Amino acid sequence: MTVRVGVIGAGWIGHEHIRRLTHTVTGARVTAVTDIDAARAQEAAAPVGARVYANGAELIAADDVDAVLVTSWGPTHAVHVLAAIAAGKPVFCEKPLATTAEDCLRIAEAETAHGRRLVQVGFMRRYDAGYRTMEQVIDAGRIGEPLIVHCAHRNPTVPESYTSAMAALDTAVHEVDVLRWLLDDEIVSTQVLTPRATSKRFAHLEDPQIMLFETAKGVRIDLEVFVNCQYGYDIQCEAVGEEGLVRLPDPAAVGVRTAGRHSTEVLTDWVSRFRDAFDTEFREWVAGLATGAEPTGPSAWDGYAATVITAATVEALESGRVVATDLKPRPVFYGGAA
Repeated sequence: MTVRVGVIGAGWIGHEHIRRLTHTVTGARVTAVTDIDAARAQEAAAPVGARVYANGAELIAADDVDAVLVTSWGPTHAVHVLAAIAAGKPVFCEKPLATTAEDCLRIAEAETAHGRRLVQVGFMRRYDAGYRTMEQVIDAGRIGEPLIVHCAHRNPTVPESYTSAMAALDTAVHEVDVLRWLLDDEIVSTQVLTPRATSKRFAHLEDPQIMLFETAKGVRIDLEVFVNCQYGYDIQCEAVGEEGLVRLPDPAAVGVRTAGRHSTEVLTDWVSRFRDAFDTEFREWVAGLATGAEPTGPSAWDGYAATVITAATVEALESGRVVATDLKPRPVFYGGAA
């Protein structure tokens, strides 16, 4: 079957996913688009022959929409996801699932009451080939029990509108999700250290930041977030275990030898770095929908955990303290203990 997808939010990422669903992923067709800016919605819908709806509620209720893709402004996510659950329609929500823990819990409770998973959250790193291989190595016990994880998330620059809190809420949130998944473990505390600030930042911004996490099993994680590193977009991850280590590979790049130097290219943006992961993420989502299967990707509970942990990390930055995440116990519906 062809899955008919309605897209709520026609900004840059909405346009990108419409292109992906139309030209890269088989088995899907974008049939409906809405955006707070009607002209922008029309611009996104016209090339794919989609209908434009006045708002998210109308799009979700439409007969020509089998599944919903939410790519609107973060504070609107909860309303649209809850409406999709009420309509019994699968919904893919780009991160964050919601901007507050309370709204995330409302979504999880609504989905639990529905009795079947409908929600998937857009944490695409779980679909990156390197991270998937790391997860297989750790899960197979090839490095023994994990003890320490070293990570770095570096951007060449960020705009003046980027704030110190966004280092956790918008940037480190990807590591928070992928590390919970890699380790099959929960983050229970967070701390932020602020080393000497780079002169390349805007004056209001704390950059770089070093985030320190501890998991329920005692694994220690250090994450360098450096969003004005100048040289490129660089994602690093190394898990150290009792019997070995596993390291995320750099993206494949040819070596160039010229003028007495041997060099390889460093990517400069996240779109290039994770394009294949995005494609795989949507291929698997659509394939599952076509067979009537429940989503297997990041769940509403994963969205809740990421929101709580990143909010605690912002508190740690602002207070200078170690902050407990105080996550609620995972429900049985989401794989928690009975």
